[in-house]
Amino acid sequence: MNTNIGPLDRAIRVIIGVALIAYAIPYGFPETGWNWIGWIGVIPLITALIGFCPLYRMIGMSTSHHPHPQ
Repeated sequence: MNTNIGPLDRAIRVIIGVALIAYAIPYGFPETGWNWIGWIGVIPLITALIGFCPLYRMIGMSTSHHPHPQ
């Protein structure tokens, strides 16, 4: 599996993922009943860690400096 996520994209995904997960854990955030939605933050964290985004592959996009196969 080739990487298709560049360093800036990875950093942004980590920040968004951590923020969403922090919202899911109602420590410091009010309990709204919708806090569970913060667990979606696991997705950007995983894609940042492995450097691959399936959606980018489907639309033929890459933020990585490496060319991606078609």
